[in-house]
Amino acid sequence: MAPPAAASARQSASGRERNFKDKDKPDSVRNSNIVAAKAVADAVRTSLGPRGMDKMIQSGNGDVTITNDGATILNQMSVIHPTAKMLVELSKAQDIEAGDGTTTVVVMAGALLDAAQNLLSKGIHPTTISESFQSAATEADKILEEMSSPVDFSNDALLNKMATTSLNSKVVSQHSWLLAPMAVTAVKKIINSDTDTNVNLKMIKIIKKMGDTVEESELIEGALIDQKTMGRGAPTRVEKAKIGLIQFQISPPKTDMENQVIITDYAQMDRALKEERQYLLEICKQIKAAGCNVLLIQKSILRDAVNELALHFLAKMKIMCIKDIEREDIEFYSRILGCRPVASLDHFNAEALGYADLVEEIPTGGDGKVIKVTGVQNPGHAVSILLRGSNKLVLEEADRSLHDALCVIRCLVKRKALLPGGGAPEMEIAVKLRNLAQTQHGAKQYCWRAFADALELVPYTLAENAGLSPIHTVTELRNNHANGNSSYGVNVRKGYVTDMVEEDVVQPLLVTASAIKQASECVRSILKIDDIVMAVR
Repeated sequence: MAPPAAASARQSASGRERNFKDKDKPDSVRNSNIVAAKAVADAVRTSLGPRGMDKMIQSGNGDVTITNDGATILNQMSVIHPTAKMLVELSKAQDIEAGDGTTTVVVMAGALLDAAQNLLSKGIHPTTISESFQSAATEADKILEEMSSPVDFSNDALLNKMATTSLNSKVVSQHSWLLAPMAVTAVKKIINSDTDTNVNLKMIKIIKKMGDTVEESELIEGALIDQKTMGRGAPTRVEKAKIGLIQFQISPPKTDMENQVIITDYAQMDRALKEERQYLLEICKQIKAAGCNVLLIQKSILRDAVNELALHFLAKMKIMCIKDIEREDIEFYSRILGCRPVASLDHFNAEALGYADLVEEIPTGGDGKVIKVTGVQNPGHAVSILLRGSNKLVLEEADRSLHDALCVIRCLVKRKALLPGGGAPEMEIAVKLRNLAQTQHGAKQYCWRAFADALELVPYTLAENAGLSPIHTVTELRNNHANGNSSYGVNVRKGYVTDMVEEDVVQPLLVTASAIKQASECVRSILKIDDIVMAVR
């Protein structure tokens, strides 16, 4: 009989092996990850497409946001599960890369995860699924390339159609006749359409002002400054303006440390005040001597950017003064106005000034005012847009929608190709991948077929949100694509399947291509996780 010590050793060894062989854990972790991520995807699914619903998001401090933009919805949601956070990051990535299609990418990821869950239950290994999805996504990219058509950047009507498609699913879609051409014009102004491959959207300044309706919004060839003039009897309208942009303060200097000056009699006090007055007058005289008559002053945190006395001098010299220019806007203003930011008084001379035909303060309803600079010498580097809206929620949503439309045009600058919209590209990929799946071997064939089925969720959701019968619509769409009508999609206005190009529903290639690539990468990384380990801080 074996001694008790040896028996217990054997028992503990088998116990250890059993722990190691605990096969259920990875499966349960994977399932809980997939369920969490799918829950996030389902939350935004209803807001896909032109008939999609909006979400009202209330934050902890009582702020309310109404939006249809996938990235905004997910960004504001408080998501606790780490895997669900990956989907939030996914929509953020799509927002940065393409700017539009943020809801689509999350819906796709949800569909692919659903497909992966079915494959896992059939006993296919996660690595096999992951690799098959990768090869299927690469193949899908090629299919998209084949079905896309090139874009001529001088064709404004076509670009307007693209921007309109992007705005269709937003609250402000009824104003797309105004916002779409505005987005197109704004982007075309700041790029050289032959050579540029990207657009710096920071050079399009959007200023939101409450009051009026969205229809009153306008594009301004010049600069808008979201500040009031400092008044004090200074002019509020300056023609043939010479504009200076300074980064120093016009106020008495302060020491770096706390200090006290003890004054014993009036003469000393007078002298201190006289010195201050003299110091400020010298600065103002030098500004005037350079020929400047509009002065922009950068926001200062250390001391007042400009004090009352200095404003009085500037007003007497008929210099319009605008303070609190944000630090990040300095580059924008210096480019659009053609003036050089000056950091010390010694460098303030006539060469540093910009020129404009007219600088005027315009009222924007209520007590709000903005300063409009028109007739700048070298337009073409930057433009400004004044957005109006009847209430805060509409205004915020108009801003987000306009940003999406600008991003769509930016996608076209990056890759000059377009696709039909309305779920047509997804359906085309699904039909072609199913045929290609026949040529694959083993489990890969199953995975490709599942990938193809998953992509059909986009047209399915479009139909569902529009109140059509999804199964009937998707079957009809699949039939049309199988017969070679690759540009057919779900027409939510008429309620059946039509040719999307004739309906003017078109989108950039980059949006769909990027969505499929990002979604499949996200799903792959979720499938690869088999355990969640808490780190001890």
